[in-house]
Amino acid sequence: MLGQLIVSGLAVGFCYALLALAMVIIYKTSEVLNFAQGEMAMISCFIAFLLLESYHLSFPVALLLTLLFAAGLGAFLEFAFLRPAKDPTVIGLIIITLGFEMILMGLAGWKWGPDQRSMPFPISGFETYNVSGLVISKINFWTIIICLILISLLFLFFQYSKLGTAMRATQQNKLVARLMGIRTKRIFSFTWALSSFIGAVAGMFIAALTVLDPPMMMDPLMKAFASAVLGGMTSLPGAAVGGAILGVTENLFGGYVSLAFKSVVAFAIIVLMLCFRPSGLLGKHFVKKV
Repeated sequence: MLGQLIVSGLAVGFCYALLALAMVIIYKTSEVLNFAQGEMAMISCFIAFLLLESYHLSFPVALLLTLLFAAGLGAFLEFAFLRPAKDPTVIGLIIITLGFEMILMGLAGWKWGPDQRSMPFPISGFETYNVSGLVISKINFWTIIICLILISLLFLFFQYSKLGTAMRATQQNKLVARLMGIRTKRIFSFTWALSSFIGAVAGMFIAALTVLDPPMMMDPLMKAFASAVLGGMTSLPGAAVGGAILGVTENLFGGYVSLAFKSVVAFAIIVLMLCFRPSGLLGKHFVKKV
């Protein structure tokens, strides 16, 4: 039982990790917490559902079109809502993301209604693998593997690619990056597109593991935020580690203590980390001198 709880916790935890990474990428660039991240993933999942169920596209084609839609949605939010904001403050930008969240939630409720649906997914949630006596469902196994691959690719992208270097330079000092010839506005649009792309992948796995409905991402988003706080809002590795820790912890808590209080773990982690280590496990604490 312990092994199965850990594996299923890791599957959910890596989904939290992807969402947390999407939030951290935005936060490192603009110090904005994108509270529309969950609904952007949710609407992307409904687009995938529409392509699969109504237009009967194959899953790879529907997935590709969905991820392109998600990237476009992220770039659209930055270009149409955030960039035109006059003299924006961090609070003002956060409120814009909250407004965009409500717009997407309303659109999903109007178009698809409140009914819960099952996401058509090529990996079975009922078939299992037997690994050294440990029974692992195929959906959990491949969720862990694919999320790990995607997280690794993200780290390599930021560390070694020219675009990743440009993004890190923009995050550290926008003015100097602009003086060095980096087109920071394009970098911001790409950052939001990449964040939405990552969130959509996490949303697809969450829809496959649970159900598809308009409020499906509200709980995972809060737990992704808790994961980012746990690992450090300025640390990409911290967000990944925080998601894995949170997923396993809450699953063990639900299995051995109480399912009723399983979701309390995430909020307890937020409170404790903000009280005792605000920078998170792997985040760096900076002090501004004035």
